Amino acid sequence: MPGDGACGMLRPMLKIIVRAIIALPLLTISVAAPSRGMAAERFITLASTTSTVASGLYDRILPIFSKSTGIAVHVIAVGTGQALRLSRNGDADGLLVHHPPSEEAFIKAGFGVDRRLVMYNQFLIAGPKHDPANAAGAGDVSEALRRIAANGAPFISRTDDSGTHKKELGLWRTAKVDPKPGSGIWYMETGSGMGATLRMATATNGYTLTDRGTWLSYHDRGGMAPIFDKADPGLRNQYSVIMVNPSRHPHVKAADFRIFMAWLTAPAGQAAIAAVTVGGKKLFTPNAE
Repeated sequence: MPGDGACGMLRPMLKIIVRAIIALPLLTISVAAPSRGMAAERFITLASTTSTVASGLYDRILPIFSKSTGIAVHVIAVGTGQALRLSRNGDADGLLVHHPPSEEAFIKAGFGVDRRLVMYNQFLIAGPKHDPANAAGAGDVSEALRRIAANGAPFISRTDDSGTHKKELGLWRTAKVDPKPGSGIWYMETGSGMGATLRMATATNGYTLTDRGTWLSYHDRGGMAPIFDKADPGLRNQYSVIMVNPSRHPHVKAADFRIFMAWLTAPAGQAAIAAVTVGGKKLFTPNAE
């Protein structure tokens, strides 16, 4: 892989850019408690992925649910790994995440019940329009990743235990490439959400893995483009909703969370998801069973 000359001179600059972009403010959601004297709000707490928030999905569908049921949804926007940990601790009534192996382990361990499919979209590899690694010409996502690694082009990883990060690691394994030896050289780790990671990829002319919903909602693309965005089974991005096991955490608002799950997977919720578009393109495809 390239390691000297102009590429070698760029590495200190890339590290400086990484630190600067990670330091940028990230999107957070704060939930204010009702003031004294006001009626207590009827609400549930949902631990969910940053992609569902950053894409704007919840801004569109949750007001519809709340209006029809009187139940507010307080969203804790974190990566899938953190959403699972919060839910294991009983810090949420349920979760909506996108890493099936982790979800199945969560349920098998007795922390969650009643997992339901909700929607899916695709992952894609975004990168510089001039595509120095010629990843766009690859036949599948494994070959695209091998071309990026062989070229030594910057690849920006979330490295935050999110569903996207878990998926990325699985794709590298399938491609039989270990990116760790390139850490800090061409493989840059942000420890941040998808928005900050995309900003860093834009600033460094790097590649990154992103879900299509966040990509479509991302406006600061600069010279970035969807480089590898093909119908590849390895890029499917399935989202599911799970209720925290009330037998393990009796304070869970099971009745109201079941209402939310039922709405989300019924025709009304599925239609609300399907109606969310950016530039005429769906962010997610509903697929409740």
